[in-house]
Amino acid sequence: MTAADVRGCDPGDGRISTPSAARAPAWSADATTRPAQSLPPTQSLPPLDPDRAPTEPDWSEVVEHFREGFVVCDAAGVVRHLSPVAARLLPEITVGELLVAAGITALTGSDDRTDRTDLTHHDRRLRVRRVPLSGRRCCWYVEDVTESVSRADALLAERARSAFLATTGEKLGNPLHPDRAAAATVRLAVPALGDVAVLVLAPRTGRVRWWRAARVDDDVPAVDSGILGVTDLPPAIDEGLAGTEPHAVDWLVDQAAEAGWLPGLAVPDVCARLVPLPGRGAPAGVLLVARRATRRYDEDDVELLRAFASRAGAALTSAALYRDQAEVADTLQASLLPVEPAEAAGVQWGTAYRPAQAGLRIGGDFYGSHPLPDGGSLFYLGDVSGKGVEAAVFTGQLRQCLQALHRVEYHPARLLRLLNDALLETTLANGQGRFATMVLGVVRPHRDGTLTLTMAGGGHLPPLLVRASGAVEPVPLSGMLIGVVPDPRIGEVTVTLAPGETCLLYSDGVTEARGGRRGDELFGVDRLVHAISGCHRMPAPALAERIEQVTSDWLAHGDHDDIAVLAMRAVGAVARGPRHLHAVPDLTAPAPIPQPSGPGRPDRRTYRP
Repeated sequence: MTAADVRGCDPGDGRISTPSAARAPAWSADATTRPAQSLPPTQSLPPLDPDRAPTEPDWSEVVEHFREGFVVCDAAGVVRHLSPVAARLLPEITVGELLVAAGITALTGSDDRTDRTDLTHHDRRLRVRRVPLSGRRCCWYVEDVTESVSRADALLAERARSAFLATTGEKLGNPLHPDRAAAATVRLAVPALGDVAVLVLAPRTGRVRWWRAARVDDDVPAVDSGILGVTDLPPAIDEGLAGTEPHAVDWLVDQAAEAGWLPGLAVPDVCARLVPLPGRGAPAGVLLVARRATRRYDEDDVELLRAFASRAGAALTSAALYRDQAEVADTLQASLLPVEPAEAAGVQWGTAYRPAQAGLRIGGDFYGSHPLPDGGSLFYLGDVSGKGVEAAVFTGQLRQCLQALHRVEYHPARLLRLLNDALLETTLANGQGRFATMVLGVVRPHRDGTLTLTMAGGGHLPPLLVRASGAVEPVPLSGMLIGVVPDPRIGEVTVTLAPGETCLLYSDGVTEARGGRRGDELFGVDRLVHAISGCHRMPAPALAERIEQVTSDWLAHGDHDDIAVLAMRAVGAVARGPRHLHAVPDLTAPAPIPQPSGPGRPDRRTYRP
């Protein structure tokens, strides 16, 4: 028998009786005046044992085990029937008295509604519903749903925690800098974990950086940060940075308040927790959360805080590792980037550089110059095999060799052979098997404004001369690769630039750029010559930029090799300083200052010009 069977029987008709008078007061107000009646049979029953007399079921005992209790009221609202379950759940209700006298607001409806209502009564969660009966009577069904609601609430809370941690993993997976990761951490912690969240990063260079998110009056959390000295940290933070989670939490609030981290919160009404954030070997920081004491931290809250801290610690550790690697990469890239040529008398330099991998900023092409003692300049442009980081490292080695060798030899052909021997020794020792092409030369200015260029070729593309008439002439320069054989054939040529003329060096990333209509046609030397023809009035920087631009337009965002351009333009007469004949003293100058002389040292006299 189920509760539905009892509802169908209309308990208000008194068809359910009690076998004893002792149960009557708790069950029905008029149970003793009505004859006991049995439910009509719904199907034929098997014959009973002849030795046993037929028995009538004790319906009150059956109803007592229903999940739902029920209260039946007459048209005047007087309680006529009260099941044992309802009497246990609602002890204020008395049979024979008005239902409203019990003072239970959820059971005072008198309309014909049949909706459900949940209420908390005597620390139990009850669900009641009203069902109208005949004769303007009604029946209130009452069910104890405390355990089911608790399970549902626990399930919803677990789903909310899982969703929060999933959001945390998503949000903290993007920041690649510790400061941004710290700001995202405290922003996520409020209000999910507390009204205030303070993240203190691990000490670095004697100082500690902290981040805080605080919510006051349900506003959007405000994020700020600050710096403290290591000696100014609260003791709880020191303990957390040592990897220990404090067990005594009463004094956390006082220390956080003294540090000024609890804006808008009164110390007596606040509870707090602190957990370390796991890192590499040592905590990446500590997280302090605080909120009003009306929502104290239970064990589930602390477990959620620890799970959040573990994810935040992983994000901070990854961000710190990325920052360190980025700093190393920036330092190395800065040392491997091409160096702008040094200023030289009578020479205007122009450069352009575009690596194959733009994200790295470095590649296998290089250029530069070094001033010489006689007033000239050593210049070079080259291309190493491969591209990317490995090519850039090999380029750095080659530049370092040039930096050292040009101090002992700056004749182009002889210097290129010395460089070849040095690269052979390096590549054989490291087993790299790399090589390079290069044009290396010396430019010397003259008083008439012309430049003399002596260039040596090591398997590189021949330079181009842009004459004052606008015509473009290739330089017949050839040679073998550098770093392949012990005694390579090195070509050498000397050219002269009149004022306004330019010598152009470029890498194969220009001529071998693939583009055009189908995207696979080489740019070639002919297109390069056509692009710079008539550009004799362009300054050297503008000419180099033009070559890089037309090459990029030809590529149309396609893949390409490293591109490097070095232009040298003769800019006119070399500036001369004032000439002074020391043999003819200046009569307007003051008397000469005698200088001390020693044995074998002639007297010196200094004249002011």
